[in-house]
Amino acid sequence: MIWDAITMVLAEGEGGESGGPPSILILYAFMGVIFYLIFFRPQSKERKRRDAMLSAIKKNDKVVTAGGIIGTVTSTKDDEITLKVDESTNTKITFSRAAIQKVITASANDDDKS
Repeated sequence: MIWDAITMVLAEGEGGESGGPPSILILYAFMGVIFYLIFFRPQSKERKRRDAMLSAIKKNDKVVTAGGIIGTVTSTKDDEITLKVDESTNTKITFSRAAIQKVITASANDDDKS
């Protein structure tokens, strides 16, 4: 159906009957919509999913940073997250919230009460 419309618009330009500027504008508009659906729409969905993941990070979540450091969240501020990266020496590192790549495991409410 879509390809039929495209070939029809292209055929008008090749035959004796020229559709003129309106037919080519329709083709460009159609290509613009397809371009939006293929490139921009998935990117905005991914950005919304990432923003939701970053805003849901809380204490005792296990996360991976963009640099590959795995740690447990000990505290969160507006734009900073402190991770405990070594249990034996109690080493803590503070990161920007944007440096978190993914949450491995979310904390359970029962773990906080123990």
